[in-house]
Amino acid sequence: MAKPTEITVWTRGVVMDKEARDVANAFGQAAKLEGKFVQAFDNYEDLPDRVLVTTRKYVRISDEEIEMKYLYTNAHPDVVVVVEPTIVKGINILKGMPEGGLLIINTNRPIEYMLKFIPNADLLGGVATVDADGISGIKTVDFSGSEGGVDTAGIGAGLSAPILGAMARVTGMVKKESLAKIVSDVAGMERGYNEVKMEKFRKARSEYFWGS
Repeated sequence: MAKPTEITVWTRGVVMDKEARDVANAFGQAAKLEGKFVQAFDNYEDLPDRVLVTTRKYVRISDEEIEMKYLYTNAHPDVVVVVEPTIVKGINILKGMPEGGLLIINTNRPIEYMLKFIPNADLLGGVATVDADGISGIKTVDFSGSEGGVDTAGIGAGLSAPILGAMARVTGMVKKESLAKIVSDVAGMERGYNEVKMEKFRKARSEYFWGS
């Protein structure tokens, strides 16, 4: 039985909790549309109802049925997505990642700058950044783009749309056409797909990633 690809999405409670949930759920739904097996869920040990507390969402995707039905954490994430960029400071966001994994960060900062805060970055196969704040017009750590407003717009509006586009481009795991059937902000998703910045360090561990 092949190991599913594990994706962990880091965010902050309340202000960006739904954004990260949309990232996990929409990416999983797009993969399901393409015939893959999917699991998506929150980390039940986190405290998403506390403002700005770091929380995680998980997705698992596989070409075969997933047997890990009662494991509610991703112990070995192949892809880590960071919705709010200051999370990289002081938190081991790559914990458990196998060598050759991918990191995707919502930021307008240069890749080299962000890597300064990640002590175990040498295990990465590559890193990508996308300015989801700029594309969506929503600032992170700001209540104006949080749960209430985004809920009424549906799944995949706000920050999550460009992040999802970037994920599709970088991982190659789902087609942007599949995401377009799910997300509310298709234009934002397309911009994330086209504007993501990528840097590859070594051969990625998955056949999907980086066109490897």
